[in-house]
Amino acid sequence: MNEHAPRYLCVCADDFGMTEGINAAVLELAGRKISATSCMVRRDAWAAGLRGLRDIDPSCLDVGLHLDLSPPPEGRLAEPGLGGLIARSHLGLLRPSAVRAEIRGQLARFEDGLGRPPAFVDGHRHVHQLPVVVDMLTEEIASRYGAAAPWLRSTAPPAPRAIAPTKSDIVFALGGARLLELAARRGIPTSRALLGIYDFTGTADVYRERLRQWIDGCRTGDVVVCHPSLGDAPWVPHGPARRDEYTVLSTIAFPMEMKSGAVFLRPLSHLWRSRADDPVHA
Repeated sequence: MNEHAPRYLCVCADDFGMTEGINAAVLELAGRKISATSCMVRRDAWAAGLRGLRDIDPSCLDVGLHLDLSPPPEGRLAEPGLGGLIARSHLGLLRPSAVRAEIRGQLARFEDGLGRPPAFVDGHRHVHQLPVVVDMLTEEIASRYGAAAPWLRSTAPPAPRAIAPTKSDIVFALGGARLLELAARRGIPTSRALLGIYDFTGTADVYRERLRQWIDGCRTGDVVVCHPSLGDAPWVPHGPARRDEYTVLSTIAFPMEMKSGAVFLRPLSHLWRSRADDPVHA
């Protein structure tokens, strides 16, 4: 394999539908700086952003479902903690029927709003890989879409490296291996490594260097996750980091010439259609 051969990367902006500031950033970057966005269909800004999403050519942007199992309680804005949901999932305390009903409802809400199935599915704060959730999600996707199943976002960290465990490794340990196993068993395509995970600290210049390293080290089929925003209320998690991400993302241009070779921006669903002889499954 030529280590300097062109690579095709998916850059995915999460949280479309959470706020209008996030929506605006995603719509501004779509197709040029990002090639996917995942949508929170139970949040207030989902409906407001639909017209903008419908105007974008699907061949330029994969639009997916950002499965949301921890929305703020009614009357509150701040995001609740995730520890309780993680604990209940790993202890087997989630009711499978209730989880599947919620997944089914969010898929239906996506389809009703956009007029087509999601190109992919992932999870807000990676909940799509949690025990019980991943079982119900892969069952529903396989039965609902069959051979036309949307791809699932893997949480696999980058290729093995001789460093101490990072946040990426911790995220994957919460259920990433099970997600890959069930997806393979049920014929659901998956992305490769998940890049872009960090602790939301640092300046715009720090994020710029992180982004450069993720892109330089990527493989075809990897996903760089990002969370850009044009500005939001104080309750939005990681507000300053989101604005810094938008600032940096708005300045990059693809294809990018890196030390390791050229990197092109692509929706993953486009890759599977155009490179059927070279699948990018994890």
